Amino acid sequence: MKRPIRVLVAKVGLDGHDRGAKVIATALRDAGMEVIYTGLRQTPEMVVNAALQEDVDAIGISILSGAHMTVFPKVMALLKEKNMNDVLITGGGIIPEEDMQALHALGVGKLFAPGAATSEIVSYITEWVSVNRSF
Repeated sequence: MKRPIRVLVAKVGLDGHDRGAKVIATALRDAGMEVIYTGLRQTPEMVVNAALQEDVDAIGISILSGAHMTVFPKVMALLKEKNMNDVLITGGGIIPEEDMQALHALGVGKLFAPGAATSEIVSYITEWVSVNRSF
């Protein structure tokens, strides 16, 4: 029997708005995924350490603070350092399209703008994991 997809949902930095992250975490859980929610004010190191300990398939970072061009590259570097090259990094928040493209070029997965359908996020993670991870 296959294990459920495991997703870590994180809020990195000083951004204190977590309603969207909680909505996404609930939607992923309702879709049958195991969700680990880290809570507010996490550092990139805390997120990657939790992802390693929890053996997650994906990390979803919610960011509204404007620090996305710092946070995502730092998380990517830490994952690479720990040889966690088969973990999806995705997320969303207030991220301009040109920044989304730059982050995608660095290896970050699809990023979702506010108002994205939760079903689209569930489908994206499910499809990515089925292609890139084996259980």
